[in-house]
Amino acid sequence: MTERTAWKDLRDQRMAEPGAAEAFEAARLAFELGRTVRQMREARGWSLSELAGVADMTQSAVASVEAGGTVPTLPVLERLARALDADLEVRISPRAPAA
Repeated sequence: MTERTAWKDLRDQRMAEPGAAEAFEAARLAFELGRTVRQMREARGWSLSELAGVADMTQSAVASVEAGGTVPTLPVLERLARALDADLEVRISPRAPAA
């Protein structure tokens, strides 16, 4: 009888692989950006097509951003922010020193 690997153990193994933490962080960022764009679009009562038209993008490009399927470039984020009448803020801040 073989022992099954627990999900936590499998996750820990995958996260220990080179580049895994960076890939996970990129996916988290893409998801959060997409969720924000979708929430702002929906708050305006716009369809994907309407936002795409105002942002001068294709509907599939906007859908990909909203789905978190891609980490958008700064120019794409600027177009979406402008279309949504929002400010784009990109910031690098020093971390607090470790205790």
